[in-house]
Amino acid sequence: MKTRDMAEIAMFAVVVVAAAVSAIRPHSFAVWMTEIFWVAGLLAVLLSTRWMFRFSLAAYSCFFAWMMLQTVGAHYTFELVPMDWLKEPLGLARNPYDRIAHFTVGLFAFPFAELFLRKGWVRSAVLAAFFAVMTVVAMAGLWELVEWQYAVIDGGDAGAAFLGSQGDVWDAQKDILCDTLGALCAATLFLLREKR
Repeated sequence: MKTRDMAEIAMFAVVVVAAAVSAIRPHSFAVWMTEIFWVAGLLAVLLSTRWMFRFSLAAYSCFFAWMMLQTVGAHYTFELVPMDWLKEPLGLARNPYDRIAHFTVGLFAFPFAELFLRKGWVRSAVLAAFFAVMTVVAMAGLWELVEWQYAVIDGGDAGAAFLGSQGDVWDAQKDILCDTLGALCAATLFLLREKR
């Protein structure tokens, strides 16, 4: 078995085990279900389309990073992930875990750019990177609408925990900024790889 295959299998196994462990006494089972739904959905899409389009190991690593952070956030709820050790030295008023997780969403720009270029949907790596960043920004905006509607429909503690604003009135905008910064970093890495 190739090293790449073993790495992909290892990432899949780690995500599945992490999701199972995160289900053990989560802070809010309703939030856990909602957050893990997205991890399970992404895994299902990647597994079911792997025979049609196989991403690079770097692209799968981008997905893996987000799935791991999402799984931890599902267990604790994003605002309660124990990160005071980072909050105090940086002088932050709120738990930074949600922002870090949003940054990893931006890493999806790398696999999106890879998909756009290798499928021939665009003619250059620069265009692939541009459209990948725009896709992430659009996803970020849609995600903030999903959070908002979940909070409105739930109307309780689970909705507030899923929203994760921690009292910040600019939470949605800052989350989209983190997604965008992650996307710009990922697009830059993609372009550097393509240049090589």
